Amino acid sequence: MAVVSRMLLSMWIPAALLAAAGLSAAQAGESPQGTRQMELVRLVRQDCGSCHGMRLTGGLGPALTREALAEKPIESLAATIYGGRPGTPMPGWRAMISEDEAHWIARQLVLGFPEESGLSLKAPR
Repeated sequence: MAVVSRMLLSMWIPAALLAAAGLSAAQAGESPQGTRQMELVRLVRQDCGSCHGMRLTGGLGPALTREALAEKPIESLAATIYGGRPGTPMPGWRAMISEDEAHWIARQLVLGFPEESGLSLKAPR
């Protein structure tokens, strides 16, 4: 029951904040729900973590911490996640995720990416 309550809350808070900001879900991108969110968290923690460090603090690739990304535009981060960076080891993930999911990942990274266990997603600011 608590898991369901947390899941519902994690879906409601972003929608309420978007509405308060005067944005529709389409303008901000649809957020993945439930199981897909957990799959994306695992993807980032495992696959992205293999280059960016398992704690996302850097490795072959740069750190993906809230502090490291503080000045980076979400649109730019999402474009890199989705399309990669030509001439670098950064691949595009378009074969595995949608553009909306790339935006969701970028927003979560800027807010401080959730851990795999005890998934507690952060609402956008």
